[in-house]
Amino acid sequence: MRLLNIVSSPRGARSASIAIADAFLDAYGKASVSLETDTLNVWEEDLPEFDSQAISVKYKGVSKEPMDSHELSIWVRIQSLVKRFQEADRIVLGVPMWNFGYPYKLKQLIDLVSQRNMLFTFDGEAYGPMLKIPRALVIHVRGQSHDKGAGAGSPGFKHQADYIDFWLRFIGVDEIKSITVEHTWDAKAPETIERAKAQARAMALAF
Repeated sequence: MRLLNIVSSPRGARSASIAIADAFLDAYGKASVSLETDTLNVWEEDLPEFDSQAISVKYKGVSKEPMDSHELSIWVRIQSLVKRFQEADRIVLGVPMWNFGYPYKLKQLIDLVSQRNMLFTFDGEAYGPMLKIPRALVIHVRGQSHDKGAGAGSPGFKHQADYIDFWLRFIGVDEIKSITVEHTWDAKAPETIERAKAQARAMALAF
């Protein structure tokens, strides 16, 4: 069993999403003796910039055009990131909310690995997933509340999760489980984080 643990918070030991993911991984590791965890921290990985050159490389890769040595080095780095998804049996992804969205480094990773004929297919008419991953766990962490007092209609609470779910299904994840944790920057934070850790540990038993 190989699990890809995607870390998108740069806060280390102060991160609620990392703490909850670690609680899940600890419980899941005890339940699955053969577990191998591959941690992909978007802040520590040498992610290529998804700039004009990387986009050019992408089109050359799809059309199998020749590349110069620098372009090839970018393509190899992209392929190595893609391979980590291709080798995964499960995915765990912690997503803190930034300005009603997700950290830009996570989007950079998504843009790099979402390559035609690597994570998805396109025949000119329809898209298809290339991975066969039974399930993923997404941990959504938000500093404010979703209750009426904080304004449940505020932007971001739904579209953030919808996009991540869409992307995971697009590349081939069958079932997406989620934990939503709010009040992580006020007096309720210790209570809500501990409650989320307990939920994560319980979910690990049937993951």
